[in-house]
Amino acid sequence: MPPIRPTDTDMLGVIDVQPTFMPGGALAVAGGEEVVPAINRLLAGPFAQAFATQDWHPPGHSSFASSHPGRAPFDSIAMPYGPQTLWPDHAIQGSAEAALHPGLDQRRIELIIRKGFRPAIDSYSAFFENDRATATGLDGWLRARGTRRLFLAGLATDYCVAFSAEDAARLGYEVCVIEDACRGIGLPLPEGGNTIAAAKARLTAAGVRFITTADLAA
Repeated sequence: MPPIRPTDTDMLGVIDVQPTFMPGGALAVAGGEEVVPAINRLLAGPFAQAFATQDWHPPGHSSFASSHPGRAPFDSIAMPYGPQTLWPDHAIQGSAEAALHPGLDQRRIELIIRKGFRPAIDSYSAFFENDRATATGLDGWLRARGTRRLFLAGLATDYCVAFSAEDAARLGYEVCVIEDACRGIGLPLPEGGNTIAAAKARLTAAGVRFITTADLAA
């Protein structure tokens, strides 16, 4: 198969590359720091343009387990918009952990979408908050730029990357997830397996393609 050569109708999406999701952070993803050099290579090579997302929660956010007495991180509760996993307090607005990783080369990142800043609703996707209706504005920006195909990298494979990919496919974009430039959480599921495997199956069924950095032309 010939290498994929991104064009000016392609865009790299850099999802939640923040210290809060890396070892030592409040919601650490195993190997999370390993995405930084991989994404920097993508930004220096095949992709001339990119956007980034940034988790940006106020203190006391409704998705924090600490906001629900008697609940623990990774419990699930019912919210008006559906089931909500509860998380450790993370990505607090203005904190060093919530900043984009200082090692990330931002010169080709043209837009930063902050999400999860509304206290009563969480936001995984780059396109919509967790009610799947409140838009971030990213879709309009991409359409104005003439973007047709998205390549997603970052954290975490099974949550913010997956929700972004699913919404992008639903909105009509061709979508590729760059697996070796992502890392996942992998929570176990009651029915067996984990959230990474479930997300990959769901996205594949939606037409999302999984590739590696080796599939891209330099």
